[in-house]
Amino acid sequence: MPYLSRIRINPLRAESRRYLASPHAVHGAVMGGLPGAASDERPLWRLDSDDPLRPHLVVLTRGRPDWSHIVERAGWPDADGEHALVRDYAPLLSHLTPGREFSFRLTANPVQNSPTPTSPTPTQRKRMSDAENPARRRGFRMAHRTASAQLLWFLQRTDRWGFTVPESRTDPPAPGLNPEDTPTPTSREVRITARHRRTFAKNGRGPQLTIHTVTFEGHLRITDPDSLTHHLLNGIGPAKAYGCGLLTLAPFKSGSQSAEGPSSPAVTEHGPERFAGHGD
Repeated sequence: MPYLSRIRINPLRAESRRYLASPHAVHGAVMGGLPGAASDERPLWRLDSDDPLRPHLVVLTRGRPDWSHIVERAGWPDADGEHALVRDYAPLLSHLTPGREFSFRLTANPVQNSPTPTSPTPTQRKRMSDAENPARRRGFRMAHRTASAQLLWFLQRTDRWGFTVPESRTDPPAPGLNPEDTPTPTSREVRITARHRRTFAKNGRGPQLTIHTVTFEGHLRITDPDSLTHHLLNGIGPAKAYGCGLLTLAPFKSGSQSAEGPSSPAVTEHGPERFAGHGD
């Protein structure tokens, strides 16, 4: 049975600063919350730090976890309130039907495969020189680095993920502002809210790893509940061990997205408390 958790993080504590600096450290803490029998589990997680004073760690696990060690070392263990919300994920999954709409949040690692990197690293140069047959050489996984390429990566894959992103509800331009021979691009109900380049050492030592993460937020409409369920439970894209791939949903309220940003709780709150009674 899957569980969605939301853990309050105190950014002033030393362990929290380590989490905020290193996805590898967060991965270790997440794995520490699973029982020994679940050591082969691959949980999905995301560190939401859009509010730097109140970051939250969101985790999806196959079994019920225990986050007391994170609360003790990186939270407010003696303060009032519920420090680690853990909720059954099944109520949400049971309400995924074609045509239903949700707000969503996804932090992903948009990449492409390239046979010839523009600026190869020393490791990539060695692989290229060692290849006996360049035509059969396996491609290199390269990050999309511009916002436009990252957004295109996302929009080109939504069908296979089981949903579509509706067109934005915008008024047509005033007469004369858009010449007839210039097509108006179709905008979608999705935006990039954060982009980061994270560099850290795997296992705390050795060569540095670099990943480019992008957070997408918006509004989706379900087209294939089975495919969406699969990707909710198994994640999207690479770098899942390092905080990418967890797609979360929240109730969608028409008109909740405005030019000023995601002010509605339906957009900004993607924690498990939103799913305790999700059948409205």
